[in-house]
Amino acid sequence: MSRQVVRSSKFRHVFGQPAKADQCYEDVRVSQTTWDSGFCAVNPKFVALICEASGGGAFLVLPLGKTGRVDKNAPTVCGHTAPVLDIAWCPHNDNVIASGSEDCTVMVWEIPDGGLMLPLREPVVTLEGHTKRVGIVAWHTTAQNVLLSAGCDNVIMVWDVGTGA
Repeated sequence: MSRQVVRSSKFRHVFGQPAKADQCYEDVRVSQTTWDSGFCAVNPKFVALICEASGGGAFLVLPLGKTGRVDKNAPTVCGHTAPVLDIAWCPHNDNVIASGSEDCTVMVWEIPDGGLMLPLREPVVTLEGHTKRVGIVAWHTTAQNVLLSAGCDNVIMVWDVGTGA
């Protein structure tokens, strides 16, 4: 009969410190739409959060240095006609983000350097081709302007964002 050895955790002496209120984002209405992707994306300039929106899908884009209470009337990226399910920042341009939605479209947005001052309603490119909701968007890590989208139609599309094809 063999004896089992119980290992103690290598993290047993690690203790976390809660972040201070001035280092957090407060009062963000995160989306209640259930999907298996993350509800946020971050890059060196911005954090994007999928939020509740009436009449369609939207997400917030907040500068990393501007923490604290988020105004309920903060401008959003709001071009989809149904809830946004996934967002992903472009690895080659910190101002470009893609979003996939239940409206079967993928949209690519360009965020101004200082962040949003007004709601952003017009995407740079709208990619249409899925017949059911788009749940996953992902940028190619080394090739510029290459975006992947996967939908509930069991189709994976590889897009050239520069041409929209």
